[in-house]
Amino acid sequence: MSQRPPAPPSLQELRKEIDAIDEAMHRLLMQRGDIIDRLIQVKQTQEVGSAFRPAREASMMREIVQRHRGILPLDTVESIWRVIISTFTYVQAPFSVHADISASEPAMRDSVRFHFGFTVPYVAHFSAQAAVEAVAKSKGDLALVSATSSRTPWWLELEAVGAPKIIARMPFVERADHPASLPVFAISRVADSAVVTEVETFSVRVSGWNAEVARALSPLAEIVAVPDTAFDGAALLVSVTSATSIDKIKAALIEAGASVRSTALVGSHATRYTVPPTGS
Repeated sequence: MSQRPPAPPSLQELRKEIDAIDEAMHRLLMQRGDIIDRLIQVKQTQEVGSAFRPAREASMMREIVQRHRGILPLDTVESIWRVIISTFTYVQAPFSVHADISASEPAMRDSVRFHFGFTVPYVAHFSAQAAVEAVAKSKGDLALVSATSSRTPWWLELEAVGAPKIIARMPFVERADHPASLPVFAISRVADSAVVTEVETFSVRVSGWNAEVARALSPLAEIVAVPDTAFDGAALLVSVTSATSIDKIKAALIEAGASVRSTALVGSHATRYTVPPTGS
């Protein structure tokens, strides 16, 4: 006689398994907190912004996306890990997020809450300039500003030695239906050993800026431009990937008829991880 297949587990048994997993996850989070507590004592970073680790965070998020499978939405996994990272960073070195809400307050608030949760204080500003200035005056705060447009060239404030720099671009996991899809730059001070330089951002001041020059640059790099009509120029924020270089950007500007007045490195960030439309 053939053996009867084993009976499926009961609802009570499955719920016991879930309860065990929930308890294990909570205990692991508390264990992570214990390690962070020891880390604070070793590094003594209670009052500085050096707890930010953009390179490490980018590596962690890539591994999470590549490992993820199953019915749990990637949005949930990404947000959970972002909040875990941000909250434990806050525990190491308390900071606030200064957000420019001039473009869209709801979209910016969604971005802040998705990436930083509710423990990290949220401070709204009516311009990118004000958000950047607040970070410059702080010990270790962070600013979020639009990565695609601006009314003022706020990045000029990042040119000076010792000034805050661009350290990340979010969302890091790029996909069409991202619940916090507003493209933003994160600006703060971090240790040199913690930065990631896959994409470098430059402040470029030019003369002779016009639509033809803008079209010549568009295939080479992501650019935010604030024209200065009084001097027939513009302040540019140029994101340069490994596929090109700032020298190529300057050469393209000159070839298109513009003059380069100055360039300054104002930050860097990781290459975004793009999830295909059929991905997780």
